[in-house]
Amino acid sequence: MPKGSPHAQTGRIFMENTKYRYLTTSDQEKHLPQPPLEIPADPEKPVFGLPKPETIDVPPRDLRTAIEERHSVRTYDKEPLTIPELAFLLWCTQGVKKTAGTYATFRTVPSAGARHALETYLLINDVRGLEPGLYRYLALSHRLQQIDPDPTLHIRIAKACIDQQFIMRCGVVFLWVAVPYRMTWRYSERGYRELHKDAGHVCQNLYLAASAVSCGVCAIAAYDDDSMHAILGIDGVDQFLIYLATVGKTGPANG
Repeated sequence: MPKGSPHAQTGRIFMENTKYRYLTTSDQEKHLPQPPLEIPADPEKPVFGLPKPETIDVPPRDLRTAIEERHSVRTYDKEPLTIPELAFLLWCTQGVKKTAGTYATFRTVPSAGARHALETYLLINDVRGLEPGLYRYLALSHRLQQIDPDPTLHIRIAKACIDQQFIMRCGVVFLWVAVPYRMTWRYSERGYRELHKDAGHVCQNLYLAASAVSCGVCAIAAYDDDSMHAILGIDGVDQFLIYLATVGKTGPANG
């Protein structure tokens, strides 16, 4: 950013102002009620069950090999993903292993204070048995809810992601939406730092898990925030897109 721009120091200001010594009393410390563990399902939109994680047959994959061979893939085969494969990837990235009442969830990825302030949206392009469109993963019940069946969404999302065309040719796009109050309720403004760490944990799990089902992944951070928020139907404040990644059956390696 050009020197002298009013936004040139934004990142440094954020890091300075979220140091512990500047934190205000959190809403948890004020004994205010915590936000829900998950955005409730829309009662007007269809919900689909997913295969239970323990029933999904996944080929064994050595962890060291998966780590050593991890790379970003932007070219995919035309073979569709299956619903069990998608369910496996959802479980590996946001699967709920157990809950502590309405207080916390313990999942397959780490999160600061077990806040788990991310919601997983999916752009389905080519998954056998699912219509194309936008969905949301209901992690607490391991189900999918259809949000928007518009079959042209992949075109709009690719454009909003700075015209990255491989978005239209993958099987599915994972879109992680942050719900900041779920985190800042406990950690005040410093919670915004934790949201970005959590997104990294989730995406790395996706990379490693995808290799077990012959898929490649490419994380994406380049997108127009306002355009993507409009597509997802979120306000960009109480909920905002923090990260996304394409997934598809493995084609020629690009990384």
